[in-house]
Amino acid sequence: MVLKKLNKEYRKFISSSLNLVPQKSKFGILYTLYSDRFNSIEVGFAENDKILKNKLLRSDLILLDKKKGKKQDLNLLIKTLNELEISFSSKLNYRYSNILIRHLSTLGWPVGRSLYKQRTIKKELSFV
Repeated sequence: MVLKKLNKEYRKFISSSLNLVPQKSKFGILYTLYSDRFNSIEVGFAENDKILKNKLLRSDLILLDKKKGKKQDLNLLIKTLNELEISFSSKLNYRYSNILIRHLSTLGWPVGRSLYKQRTIKKELSFV
């Protein structure tokens, strides 16, 4: 009897200290926003479309692309970009670069193709 109780308490202790209890994570929207004014990319997670629309209405950001995903995907992306020595400045804003877009695309993050092409065209027109 005492052994069963100790076993039960031991399992509780191990699972709570190591976070072995699986956490339920809901699906939401993974998105990428672009700010032309600051030349920055913002990646993020929204629980639903309404939250994302409100964010777009309150700021001068452009939605590049979005897809269904979990908040864990965002955390994994941040850790991966840190490992690649690409750090964010504030509130998950990254300075725009072709390398960043390439990494995001390789990692399966929604970046859209329109911005990359538009920026290339604008740069070519400004040099001509």
